[in-house]
Amino acid sequence: MTNIAFIGLGIMGNPMAVHLANAGHTVAGFDRSPERAKELIEAGGRAATSLADAVKNADVVAVMVPDSPDVQQVLEGEDGVFQLAETGTLIIDFSSIRPDVTQQLAEQARALGFRMLDAPVSGGEAGARNAALSIMVGGEADDFAVAKPLFDVVGKTVVHVGPSGSGQTVKAANQLIVAANIQAVSEAVIFLEAYGVDTKAALEVLGGGLAGSAVLNQKKENMLSRSFQPGFRIDLHHKDMGIVTAAAREAGVVVPLGALVAQLVASARANGDGGLDHSALLRGVERLSGKATD
Repeated sequence: MTNIAFIGLGIMGNPMAVHLANAGHTVAGFDRSPERAKELIEAGGRAATSLADAVKNADVVAVMVPDSPDVQQVLEGEDGVFQLAETGTLIIDFSSIRPDVTQQLAEQARALGFRMLDAPVSGGEAGARNAALSIMVGGEADDFAVAKPLFDVVGKTVVHVGPSGSGQTVKAANQLIVAANIQAVSEAVIFLEAYGVDTKAALEVLGGGLAGSAVLNQKKENMLSRSFQPGFRIDLHHKDMGIVTAAAREAGVVVPLGALVAQLVASARANGDGGLDHSALLRGVERLSGKATD
């Protein structure tokens, strides 16, 4: 079994750390909000008192924090992983951050004697809790082979997609597809409601045809009930759409739909919906249609 330091016990990191502990690994979790370690402790893991405490004797350091600056702080900041961990430690970054930042961190890690994989995930809170995440991994093939048993504990679809930064690039594409899909489903729901259709029945039959998707299956209840408890917050998708549009511009790729959806996500955030689940893009369609109720 592996000694794992798990940094970041939020909506996604907490259930992932719990699965690893339940699988028999020794897991020390660290989060700036110590109360988040409760489920990990119940699963047999422990709450580390500091980053240094978490990474002591760790074979693997897993990171799941919100954004590029957070990962940089955890890894290369003062008293960060690069200073504290033992040479040869495998670092797995499950966060969704900029591909260029990942490449820079991976180069720095290698120069310091560490191994590093970028392994962003897709599937939201439900995927994390059900150990059914899709994990897109960038880095060396040998390091991927070492980490694969750990990925299999928390994910269902695990694919090595190329060298360092590739995982983040694939995740950016994922977030483009998901945001566009949520926006399309949101518009369809408001359209159906405007005509008095049995919307639940309509979504059921749409889900069985070509319009069906994981987004429709997972988010339709949120939209029908107008319940937007965050499984993946609009604030985070706003960050991800910024990654998509910036990376596309750098590559000379035109993403007109992506640019539009990025603006709609930004609008939702500007209207106070940043803390809601990304299915709350529905509220933006309501606002644009003059049907907002608050």
